[in-house]
Amino acid sequence: MSTSTTVTVTQERAWMEQAVELATTSALNGGGPFGALVVKNGVIIASANNKVTSTCDPTAHAEVNAIRAAGAELGTFMLDGCTLISSCEPCPMCLAASLWARVDRLLYAADRDDAAVAGFDDRRFYTLLEKKPQAAWPMEVEHLDLPNRTAPFDAWIAKSDRVDY
Repeated sequence: MSTSTTVTVTQERAWMEQAVELATTSALNGGGPFGALVVKNGVIIASANNKVTSTCDPTAHAEVNAIRAAGAELGTFMLDGCTLISSCEPCPMCLAASLWARVDRLLYAADRDDAAVAGFDDRRFYTLLEKKPQAAWPMEVEHLDLPNRTAPFDAWIAKSDRVDY
């Protein structure tokens, strides 16, 4: 493996750790247990957490919030050349938003089954949309497993004053 590849993998892991930490902090401070970053040319352009219950907005998922912030920061709705890094496998709405924004690549840590254990079971929505294999999508989607990938959900489950949805 070349040095530049090692640096890229190391950077991706660091960004993923940041997304997981953002999600954990969100869960502990009134947000949902999800965090996301948008990176372009090796620089974090935007970061966001889930604010569904705090804003009463069912679309205020971390990925959508990060995409909105990145578009505002870059002054464009086209996020080609960007990577979306999410603490969890994005739900179908967030996947569609990523595709619509023309994000080049998507990385996530926890998966849909990890989310379901914490009460975020979107698996029935995935089955509605799984007509075309991810390999044929115009965006690369990759699972990056981390040992602490469920930390945000653990914090969420332990929180006695959480608002379940």
